Amino acid sequence: MTAAVTEPFGPLDPFAHPALFYRDEQEYLDGTLPFVHAGLDAGEPVAVAVPGKNLALIRDALGDAADAVRLLDMREAGRNPGRIIPGVLRAFADAQPAGHRVRIIGEPIWAGRSETEYPACVQHEALINAAFQGRTATIMCPYDVARLPEHMVTDAYATHPTVIHPGSRAEQDSDAYAPGDVVVRYNEPLPPVQEALTFAFDSDSLPHARHMAVGEGARLGLVGVKLDDMALATAELTTNSVVHGGGSGVLRVWAEDGYVVCEVRDKGHLADLLAGRRPVPREQRGGRGILLVNLIADLVRVHRSDSGTTVRCWFAR
Repeated sequence: MTAAVTEPFGPLDPFAHPALFYRDEQEYLDGTLPFVHAGLDAGEPVAVAVPGKNLALIRDALGDAADAVRLLDMREAGRNPGRIIPGVLRAFADAQPAGHRVRIIGEPIWAGRSETEYPACVQHEALINAAFQGRTATIMCPYDVARLPEHMVTDAYATHPTVIHPGSRAEQDSDAYAPGDVVVRYNEPLPPVQEALTFAFDSDSLPHARHMAVGEGARLGLVGVKLDDMALATAELTTNSVVHGGGSGVLRVWAEDGYVVCEVRDKGHLADLLAGRRPVPREQRGGRGILLVNLIADLVRVHRSDSGTTVRCWFAR
């Protein structure tokens, strides 16, 4: 961790990242099916990661051709937006032969996403441009403009270099494209919580911090795998604080809207905006902490400031 925040955005070519605006099921299929068929006809690997109802629409419309497409329910695979780049997009793209264009439909923002989730969703959309710049890939992101709030549609113009308007198949440049501005704007301070177990830790008290977190998680209703996941996330984040965040930090655990939430705050500065969103080579030692947390938590929000970094994780009870 360093004091400055890096600027990872640059020229995208040959990467393409259009937003597809649609108002109903027919416009959805009119926009997505030609995209899929064009990829299949060209011999390109194709994946579709969209919410369950839309996934069923595409699967049924493709018929037998669906067998040639990687189909994922984004409500599960992308429940945590921080998981989508490493666990869905890069996982698919990196598995394909080098030199082949990869086509992916990814719909991470849908009606019903909570306001708590949305900052992580829109930052994800912005960071796709950094994660894939220069790669031979096309990622199309559908937006239901009839049901999504206006500010979410407006943000889509800022996170996508091109857009496809309802009823059209032609891409148009977005005059509002500014993914770096979006990442900064949604780097929001996390709302304070009054009632929470709070424990200040350092290297000597790491085991006690983890023990307290697990005990509180169990008391608040986490069991089985979810409790194990929270224990692992707590261990990774508190260790990161000791190693990279100034040697100490503060752990908090509480219940919120059907979730158990754990938060770790320290004085470190997380400069890399793609930290936790890149797959880590098997031979690399270390560097998996935040990535692992993204892969197991139901939601992860990060706030960076001059005084330090806060990572907050949600686990469904």
